[in-house]
Amino acid sequence: MAASELTKKAINQAFLDILAEKPLEKITVRDITERCGINRNTFYYHYQDIPALLEGILSDKADDFVLEYPQLNSIDECIAAAMEFARANKRVIMHIFSSGSHSNISSLWRICEHVIRKYSETVFPDVPVSESDRELFIRYHKCACFGLIIDWLQCGMSEEYVQDMHRICQLKRGSAELIIQNALATGNAPDNAG
Repeated sequence: MAASELTKKAINQAFLDILAEKPLEKITVRDITERCGINRNTFYYHYQDIPALLEGILSDKADDFVLEYPQLNSIDECIAAAMEFARANKRVIMHIFSSGSHSNISSLWRICEHVIRKYSETVFPDVPVSESDRELFIRYHKCACFGLIIDWLQCGMSEEYVQDMHRICQLKRGSAELIIQNALATGNAPDNAG
């Protein structure tokens, strides 16, 4: 690993360690640089500011998540895996959420879309539905995933909520497949068909 990548990794880890200790809005660039033993210029070489650092980390974590679970076979599994990741990083997640920053909410929105898009590509890679129907499928499930996560965070990431989510997943089992089947049944030809 190159020295630049090692430095970036050290910055990320220092930030996450500090974020586990105190709220996001109380973290400064100085806190991070002192923790990992670098100067401010080195920090700014890698990141424009703390929001850019956070967004970079969240995007990397989303990519790691997708790589770790490349064959999620249902939306239920996506939600369960995401909740397990959040539970393992509860203090960090709660500090991010409690900051109320619009950029953090935007990052969560993009992560939900990324995960659902990857799920769609994995489970329905060659299903001949139109691109517009595929995008509607992704949008609907992205909104559901985002809403469930926000609701769970507002409940303080309670274990009772996790049990409720498992029950919701049981009740809606097969709904993603039904949406795809209905898209095929309505005769909406793929956009690139000619």
